[in-house]
Amino acid sequence: MKKIVAIVAVVALLLGSAVGVGVGLKALWDSSSLGGSSPERLEDDETSGDDVTSPPEAGLAPFYSQLIAWQDCGGGFDCGWLKVPLDYADPEGEQIELRLLKRDAATGERIGSLVVNPGGPGAPGTEYAAAAQNVFRKPILDHFDIVGFDPRGTGASSPIDCLSDADLDAYVAADPAPDTPAGVKQLQESNRAFFAGCREKSGALVDHVSTVEVARDMDVLRAALGQSSLDYFGASYGTALGATYAELFPERVGHFVLDGAVDVSADTLEKSLVQAGGFETALRAYVKNCVDSGDCRLGDSVDEGMATISDLIERISRKPLPGQGDRKLTAGLAFYGVVMPLYNRAYWPMLDLALAKALDGDGSGLLETADLYTSRDADGYRDNSLEAIVAINCLDDPEFVPASEVPARFAEFEKVSPTFGKVFAWGLTGCAGFDGKAAAEELVIDGKGAAPILVVGTTRDPATPMVWAEELADQLDSGVLVRRDGDGHTAYNAGNNCVDEVIEDYLLNGKVPEDGVSC
Repeated sequence: MKKIVAIVAVVALLLGSAVGVGVGLKALWDSSSLGGSSPERLEDDETSGDDVTSPPEAGLAPFYSQLIAWQDCGGGFDCGWLKVPLDYADPEGEQIELRLLKRDAATGERIGSLVVNPGGPGAPGTEYAAAAQNVFRKPILDHFDIVGFDPRGTGASSPIDCLSDADLDAYVAADPAPDTPAGVKQLQESNRAFFAGCREKSGALVDHVSTVEVARDMDVLRAALGQSSLDYFGASYGTALGATYAELFPERVGHFVLDGAVDVSADTLEKSLVQAGGFETALRAYVKNCVDSGDCRLGDSVDEGMATISDLIERISRKPLPGQGDRKLTAGLAFYGVVMPLYNRAYWPMLDLALAKALDGDGSGLLETADLYTSRDADGYRDNSLEAIVAINCLDDPEFVPASEVPARFAEFEKVSPTFGKVFAWGLTGCAGFDGKAAAEELVIDGKGAAPILVVGTTRDPATPMVWAEELADQLDSGVLVRRDGDGHTAYNAGNNCVDEVIEDYLLNGKVPEDGVSC
């Protein structure tokens, strides 16, 4: 959760369990009718004393001692702000404020606060918390305050800005797999223009939106919530954030669920190859379902269906389809339009209709699903998640492959993904031209000393394949693997009661499951 600027820059790590993708998809699951049980792990999280507010460095004491001035912001939510230093190496320098949103526990048997992050990177965590009724089941909602925050550089928390809406439209729409010298040149120029825009519009913020800094912000939030340890639910990229926190503050880890896990040890090439394979596997599962259901417009076999989709995208790359108003469905938008519904099986019928329209020459359906992924509506972009994902990913890992070397990678990418291989291969160029300089050194993450951490994966997850969960659980000294056999991105509240009950028993009662439990 990389593009020609949208695709080459975002495809390099196409996560995003959030807002348009994750929250929108999870909203299809109704948690209101699910039963719950009284929690056994009751504790008062609003503890006083030096242990809660003791800063890791003396200069950070003003931040660790702050109180959140919660105010009613409508809809049954409270909102507030948290001050953090722009640069943790200079705590007396510039400060930024992070937007917070809280949904109070529904019962008096409150355990404490569960801090949540939906992924991206770049998705506003306040929107994730605001959608808690659809994201979490009743047992969690009954006993936890759900607290979301917009990570620095996202949402309302000093958002990164790189392009105008018109330029962002062009960035998203561009061909994700150029096959001409002119197309490759456009890719390189688009990358340079994107990063130049980030520096021009966002200045020094570009150097201070790393995952390490966001993890440090979470510890300030923990202190402001009055908790000596942090309870956390992170989805997709939020798992990398949680693992980073566990490395920096292992003694502060309370109950951590990392759902849709990312392999934090893999390099750009490894991640891109695995993710390309993940989307191929997910698309084949979708096509098989179509074929098995009978009268599939895509063909009479999985291979025929996959070929139909590949041919369609190829035709669109040569001649965009009419979309909505004066907007066209380009190859870039078609890519997003196809992959977005793979994030949740409940969206497969939407993809059925969108592909049927496209095969008849109408691109409006795939344009609609692409807009869901990019957080775009009729009035423009609802948030800065597309710009933030590029800036954060490239600050965390600026590694890239020069455009001249990409064709040599085609064979290995097309082996794992005949449909999307070249798109992901070109994604390797995504950070070319990035000039950000991370303030923190790269971490080797094992979280040694942390309490048990649940690492959850789904067998046919397109964005964070199961192998990543297996790798992260192995890397974390206290990692406990939970497997879900199924489709879609992330496992909790996706229709598998076994997974849901394992996670809830852990969060509510502190019961750690057997490592490798399979649901």
